[in-house]
Amino acid sequence: MMSKTVQPLKKSALYATVSPDNLPFKKLSDIEPLSGILGQERAVEAIQFGVAMQRPGYNIYVMGDSGTGRSSYVTNYLKSEAKRKTAPNEWAYVNNFTDTRAPKAIEFTPGESSIFEKEIRSLIDAVMATFPAAFENPTYQQYKSAIDRAFNEKYEGAINLVERMALRINVAMFRDASSVSFAPMRDGKALEEADFAGLTDDERDAFQAAVSELETQLNNELLGLPQWKRASYEELRELNLETIKEALDPLMAPLFEKYSDNGAITSHLKEMREDLDKVLIDQISDERAAESRDEVSRRTMYEEFYLPNIAVTHEPDGGMPVVYEPHPTYRNLFGQVEYSSDQGMLITSYRLIRSGSLHAANGGYLILDAEKLLTDHYLWEALKRALKSKTLRIEHPYADMGMMNTTTLSPEDLPLQVKVILIGSREIYYLLQDADPDFQEMFRVLVDFDDTLKRGKESEHAFARLLKDRVDQEGYADVTRDGVARLIEYSSRLAEHQKEMVARIGDVFELLSEADFVRDMAKDDVISEEHVKRALLAKKHRTGRVSEKIIEEILEGTVLLESDGQAIGKINGLTVMQIGDSSFGAPARISTTVYPGGKGIIDIERESNLGQNIHSKGVLILSGYLGNKYAQKYPLDISASIAMEQSYGYVDGDSASTAELCCLLSALIQVPLRQDLAITGSLNQYGEVQAIGGVNEKIEGFFSVCKARGLTGTQGVLIPKSNSNNLMLNDDVLEAVEKGEFHIYAIETADQALELLTGKEAGQADSDGNYPEGSLSSMVILRLEGISKLGDEEEKDDSKEETAGKEN
Repeated sequence: MMSKTVQPLKKSALYATVSPDNLPFKKLSDIEPLSGILGQERAVEAIQFGVAMQRPGYNIYVMGDSGTGRSSYVTNYLKSEAKRKTAPNEWAYVNNFTDTRAPKAIEFTPGESSIFEKEIRSLIDAVMATFPAAFENPTYQQYKSAIDRAFNEKYEGAINLVERMALRINVAMFRDASSVSFAPMRDGKALEEADFAGLTDDERDAFQAAVSELETQLNNELLGLPQWKRASYEELRELNLETIKEALDPLMAPLFEKYSDNGAITSHLKEMREDLDKVLIDQISDERAAESRDEVSRRTMYEEFYLPNIAVTHEPDGGMPVVYEPHPTYRNLFGQVEYSSDQGMLITSYRLIRSGSLHAANGGYLILDAEKLLTDHYLWEALKRALKSKTLRIEHPYADMGMMNTTTLSPEDLPLQVKVILIGSREIYYLLQDADPDFQEMFRVLVDFDDTLKRGKESEHAFARLLKDRVDQEGYADVTRDGVARLIEYSSRLAEHQKEMVARIGDVFELLSEADFVRDMAKDDVISEEHVKRALLAKKHRTGRVSEKIIEEILEGTVLLESDGQAIGKINGLTVMQIGDSSFGAPARISTTVYPGGKGIIDIERESNLGQNIHSKGVLILSGYLGNKYAQKYPLDISASIAMEQSYGYVDGDSASTAELCCLLSALIQVPLRQDLAITGSLNQYGEVQAIGGVNEKIEGFFSVCKARGLTGTQGVLIPKSNSNNLMLNDDVLEAVEKGEFHIYAIETADQALELLTGKEAGQADSDGNYPEGSLSSMVILRLEGISKLGDEEEKDDSKEETAGKEN
C-alpha cells in the first residue's frame, strides 16, 4: 500500500548523469591535457603562501586523503618554484689534523666542491710522482752524503786517536758496528786466547791498566757523540724539509692562489701542507716501511688523509633542492658515521661520514610523510631541535641512552636552512596540534586538500582534461565521451554526492587503467562506457565474495530475513560492512519485544557490550522521542528490548534508530510492519529523520536480496530525504525502479515511515493534543493508558492485601 504523502523517487532522482553539453568533444584526443591539480583553490593558495613566506616557523603541513594528488602537486609546485631560485652552497667534511675525532666542514659555492676534490686528487698524483723521487735526486744525495760524512769524520777521528794511543802502549784495538774491544800485542800481533792465558800476572795487570786508560780516553773522545748525532739529524731534517718545500711549493701554490679569498679553504690547505711535511719526512726516515708500502697503499693513505668527503653537491644553475625522503629514519635524515673493521677492531674517519636527506635538502625543501616520521618519537624530537637551532648535527641517535660504546666522531655542525613539508592525514594533524605545543609554532602553514570537488560544466570538462593527461602519461587508448562521462559519474559515486566529485582522483585513474585492460582484451580501439561498466562489474566480482556469501545465507534461511509479507515487532534494517578497500550493504533484521514494566528501553547490543557509543546514543534518543510525543498524559511505563538479530560483532552508528522506533511501536500496539521494505535513517528527539552514510550500498544490499528471491513490484527502501543528493545507484537498481519493480522512498519524519510500513495514518494532534481515533498515534496512547491503569490496579491490590494483613 502506497503512502498518500510520500511517493517513490523517480529514476532521474537516483543518479546524476553528465550532460553531453558539458563535454564538447567526441574523444579525449580532441582536447588538451590538464597537468596539475583539479580544483583545490584553497590548497593552492596556501602552498603558494607557505613557499613564499621565508620567516622561521613557516614550515608546511599538507593535509588530505591519500590519492587526492596532494603529494605529486606539492612536489611539482616546489620543483617549479625551486628552479627559479639560486642554488645553495655545498658542504664537504675534511680531516682535522689537530683532532681527528672532530672533522671540519668547509663551505663551497655550487659545483666547487667537486672541482676541489679533483684538484686534491691531482695534488696526490703529483705527490706520488714527486716523492720519494725527490729524495733520490743527485743533489739531495750529495748533501745527504756530506752530512753523513761530516758525522763519520768526527767519529772516526775520535776512534783513530784512541787507536794510536793503544798502539803506542802495545795494545791492539778491534771495532765493529756496535762495540770496541782491546787485546795485548807481541811482536806487532794480537795475542790469541791461549797465549793470553800464558801471560804472567804482572803482564795481565799491566794490560788491564792499559785497557782501563784507553777506555777512559775513548769515553772522553766520544763525549760529543750525542751532539754530533743531533746536529747531523737536524741538518738532515732541514735538508729534507728544504727538499720537500722545493718540491711541494710548485704543486700547492696554484691552490693557495686560487682559494686566497676563501679563508676556510686556505686554512685547511696550510694545515694539509704541514701534515704533508710530517708524513713525507716519516716516510723517508722509515726506509724499510717505505720499501714495504706499495704504490696502491700509499695512494690510499693519501686519499684517506687529504681527499674531501663531499656531503652534498648542487648544479650552479640547478636551483634550490627539492628532496623527498621515502624512509625517514635518523640515519637517512641526519646522516651517520660508518665504521670499518681492521683486524677485529672498529675504526672510523672523516671519510666514513655519510650525509642524509637534510644535507641534500639544506637550502631548499624537504618533503616527509608525517605518519612514517612519527613512528620514531626520538626522530621527531631531533628534527624539531634541528629546525629550532637551525643546526645540522651528525650524532649517534641513542648515544645519550648508553647504547653507543664505540668511539665515534663529532663532525662540525652545519648551519641548517630548510623548509620542511609534512604530508599526512587530518587525524595526525589534529593529534599533533593537541599533543605537541611545538608543532603549531613550527608548522604554521596548513595546506588543506578538500575531499570532494564541486561538479559543474567547467569542473567536468577540467576533469576530462585531467583524464587526457593520464592517458598520455600511461599510454592508454583514447576514451570516448560516454566513457569519460561514466568515469565522472563513478567519481560522484565515490564522493556519495550527485553534485560533487571525489578528490581522490587515484581511484578514478585505477578504474581507467582497468577499463583499458578490458578494452585490450576485447581488441577494441578506444575505451567506451561499456568498457568502464565491465571494469566496474569485474572489480565488484573480485571483491564480492563476502557480500555474495551473506545473500546466499539469507536465501538458504541461515540468516533470517523476510522480503515480503508482514510481521509484528520485526523490521529490515540496513547496514554497511567495510572489508579492506571495498564496502557493501548487508540487510539485517531488527526485532523488538514490549511488555508492561518500568525498565524502559533495553538495548541488547549495549548490554552485551557489542553496541558502541553512537549506536547506544541512538537508542537513548528513542526514549526522548517517545516521551515527548506519547507520554504527555500517561507515563511511559513500559519495558522493551531491542536487538540486531544474528549480529555477532560490534554495532556502531545511529542509522538504525528510525527502524528501531518503528519496530518498537509495532510491538507496542501489535500492528504488523511490511517486510518487503527496508529502512535506514537517524532519528532525533522530535521525530525528524536525519541523513546517514553509505546510502547507496545499503539500498543495493537489500535490492540484491530481493532480486535473488524475485522482485515482487512492492519491495523498496526508505531513506532520509536529506540523503537524496547522495544517490548514485548502480544500473540494476535503476532499471528495476524504471520498470516499477523496486521503489525508493525519501522520508522526512518517523510518522511517514510508520505510514509506509503499516499502511495506517500516523495522525496529527489537534489543539488539545488528541489524535484521530484509529490512527497509529492514538493507538499508542491508548496502549500506554492501558498499561498505566494496569499498574494502578496492581497498586490497589497490593494496598488491599497490606491492609488485610494489618487487620489480621
